[in-house]
Amino acid sequence: MRDNYGRTISYMRMSVTDRCNLRCRYCMPESGINKLEHDKILSFEDIIAIAEAASDLGISKIRLTGGEPLVRRNITGLVSQLAGIPGIEEVTLTTNGTLFARMVKALRAGGLKRVNFSLDSLSAEKYDYITRGGCLEDAWKGILAAMEAGMHPVKLNTVIIKGFNDDEILKFADLAHRFPLQIRFIEFMPVGDLLFWDESKVITIKEVKAILNKHYNLLPVAQVGNGPAEHFNLEGGQGGIGFISPMSNHFCDRCNRIRLTAEGKLRNCLYDYHETDLKAALLQGINRQELRQLLAQAISRKPERHHMDTGWGEANNRKMYQIGG
Repeated sequence: MRDNYGRTISYMRMSVTDRCNLRCRYCMPESGINKLEHDKILSFEDIIAIAEAASDLGISKIRLTGGEPLVRRNITGLVSQLAGIPGIEEVTLTTNGTLFARMVKALRAGGLKRVNFSLDSLSAEKYDYITRGGCLEDAWKGILAAMEAGMHPVKLNTVIIKGFNDDEILKFADLAHRFPLQIRFIEFMPVGDLLFWDESKVITIKEVKAILNKHYNLLPVAQVGNGPAEHFNLEGGQGGIGFISPMSNHFCDRCNRIRLTAEGKLRNCLYDYHETDLKAALLQGINRQELRQLLAQAISRKPERHHMDTGWGEANNRKMYQIGG
């Protein structure tokens, strides 16, 4: 499946819940959220139907997100069903990791290939602050469990925020030096209307590289697939570093992904507020061929690039947890 700009679309991020056991400051409002009722979110049957139609169009990779996907009941069963769909080559997961250690064996047995952990600080105090009450030890247990289960490469997504965790850049790099981890430094993006973001907190990937280059020799790695990260190995280390620069150097020309919200709305881009309601179509009894056509039409409208440098926009009234990580 190609969009109107010739990009091959092969990757779908599927949010399975808007709920989370943490309350990260750049994702959820302090006052909490208005949780979707059970009948408002996609059922597992809906998710499988969409995944099957998407696989017909060439979607080969599915990443489950939230909220926190591991709070969704029987998530291991969903992983197993998705992994069994012909054409789906890889089922992966993005998680905060605090529930992962106790579920890793079942997830691995169900066909989960890889996992990305969201981790913005290696300080227990800072972690508690940014997550509003999370336990760093629980997250680290999840990361260790993934490495022990051989889910290589285990990736850590770290949003760099000036004045908060930019003094930990070398500590994160040291993790990649000592462990077979891929640390991915991500520029702080203005997602949603939460007041935690402002431009003064943005540190560019160029600045992060300058800090790392004083202490490490970064060895470029050939780009694999159409992902947003620029990859490097650490000379003499076990792991590597990735850089994702949506603010200073967007990667839209090679974007290969679409997003599905927990309530069944397809978005072609995190910053594109236009949505296609797949759940409503399924409720109307749409068949697989019709669903495939609806997906193809939606993908054809994928914008050429995002415009996050101009702000979130009043029409874009969803917060991050409502879209999916």
